[in-house]
Amino acid sequence: MKIVVLIKEVPDTWGERRLDLETGLIDRGAAAAPVLDEIDERAVEAALAHADAHPGTEVTVLAMAPASATATIRKALAMGATSAVHVVDDALRGADLLLTAEVLAAAIRRTGYDLVIAGNLSTDGGAGVIPAMVAEVLGVPQLTGLAALEVSDTMVTGDRVSDAGTMRVSAELPAVVSITEALPEGRFTTFKGIMAAKKKPYETVDAASLDIAPDDPATARYIMLSVAERPPRHAGIKIVDEGDAGEKLAAFLIAEGVTR
Repeated sequence: MKIVVLIKEVPDTWGERRLDLETGLIDRGAAAAPVLDEIDERAVEAALAHADAHPGTEVTVLAMAPASATATIRKALAMGATSAVHVVDDALRGADLLLTAEVLAAAIRRTGYDLVIAGNLSTDGGAGVIPAMVAEVLGVPQLTGLAALEVSDTMVTGDRVSDAGTMRVSAELPAVVSITEALPEGRFTTFKGIMAAKKKPYETVDAASLDIAPDDPATARYIMLSVAERPPRHAGIKIVDEGDAGEKLAAFLIAEGVTR
């Protein structure tokens, strides 16, 4: 079986993140140190757990990222992934969701797959639709937002938790699934794994090699019209009880338009 895991390099969520006000993209020079998205570490772990129990399983990690993301991608190799595919192309900088899904799907087809595993939501984007869009482009079933995952030779099964309860869902392979933080954390890398990662297959491709034309005028793309600095936070109103706190609170609510 061949499992492809979609991974993404993101700024560390514990650090400062800023937008470039000219491009609307993350200012990588001012942003926090880049890391492998935590949800993607869990996706890699899910694939590796299956590979551990089923010898012969091949796990390929796939990322669309700048050339500088090599070290982040190699972390997934150090965890135990078999190989990596890195899509690098300046023309893809700032790609919208549609273009991103097209590129990833093209790379998945080129690599070959039985199952695609992804995180349900990236920490630097939050759209949460890429796995579903990739499945649509590939024309295969999708099981999204899984809190549990089971893979057999021909089927993938999992639990999707919602406010209404837990749904047991399944699909025949090939398929695309996305997982939530309910799955186990990614395993720690070891010195042996880090050294082995340097010798594992690492392929770099661009848009042209995937037959993708990012600037095709006939294809609809999202266009950013404007971007602005996040407005500063203002201090709230503090009501001190001097015997008339109720009156002050009522006056404040009326001024804010809360009458009932």
